[in-house]
Amino acid sequence: MSNWLNKIRSNSKGIIYILFVYIIAQFLWWEILMVRQNNALLEEKQKVLELTISDTERLQAEIDKLQESKIQKTYMVVGEGTIFLLLLLYGINLIRKANRKEHELLDQKNNFLLSITHELKTPLATTKLQLQTLKKHQLAHEKQQELIEIAINENERLNSLIDNVLLATRMQENEYHMAKERVDLSDLITKIATASYRSSLESGNLKLIIEPSVLCEIDKLAFPSILTNLVDNAFKYSGELMNVEIKLKKKSSGIVLEVSDRGMGIKDSEKNRIFDQFYRSGSEETRKTKGTGLGLFIVKYLIEKHGGTIAVKDNSPNGSVFEIHLN
Repeated sequence: MSNWLNKIRSNSKGIIYILFVYIIAQFLWWEILMVRQNNALLEEKQKVLELTISDTERLQAEIDKLQESKIQKTYMVVGEGTIFLLLLLYGINLIRKANRKEHELLDQKNNFLLSITHELKTPLATTKLQLQTLKKHQLAHEKQQELIEIAINENERLNSLIDNVLLATRMQENEYHMAKERVDLSDLITKIATASYRSSLESGNLKLIIEPSVLCEIDKLAFPSILTNLVDNAFKYSGELMNVEIKLKKKSSGIVLEVSDRGMGIKDSEKNRIFDQFYRSGSEETRKTKGTGLGLFIVKYLIEKHGGTIAVKDNSPNGSVFEIHLN
């Protein structure tokens, strides 16, 4: 599919640029032709004057007028042509940007289709493998529990993925409505982290630095999506150094929630694009990390629905920090 899209892209881009070059060449030829015709017409008028006027001074005055008219008309043709050319170049630039944006969207949708196929098949295949192992072999109770736990985790991962897709669809159609209530955000974050990342908390890969009794008006159903998408994203790009932190503190300006990692970090050129729907850096055919390009899009949407803001900055010495400000 990628080769097919690239072929369409290269063909359409080539045709567009050939058309632009042809239009500009035609315009330049028109301008040159207009100047030449104007000069030829004035030369004919000058010849007529030379034949009809015998007074040298009067003849010279008429010729001077013709020369002045020639210069004015040349300026007029060149001026009008230049304005037309500038407008044409501006239009070409707009079309080029729109064309590039369309190709980027095609790439993102192509990546999404590839990633969603992989993300759906992987947990299904893993769950099937665990169940087949349980069916074929007489295993010890502890081993059975381990395989069952893996199957449950994969099922939860699949459920989370489907929830993200459904939520993104509702968001696009403006069908998602907030139901905010005043809650203890400190307690809610601790409960979400404990329920979703118990093993990471026990191993020290995830740390909570939570100021107690931070109250905030939020949607209790939406907030888990915000936190889990950010934490999953942090783990995804942490590499071998699993060191993710969730920090919550109250400042005079409002409530600040941070999710940080010490992974590969994010390029400055991509920091504004990572919140776009379907956006993932690189190609899905060569990418090693999991994901669909929906998580951060959902996070930003829900944060803004809460009246807050989200930004990403560099961590020290490496990694990223996603910083959320709530009122």
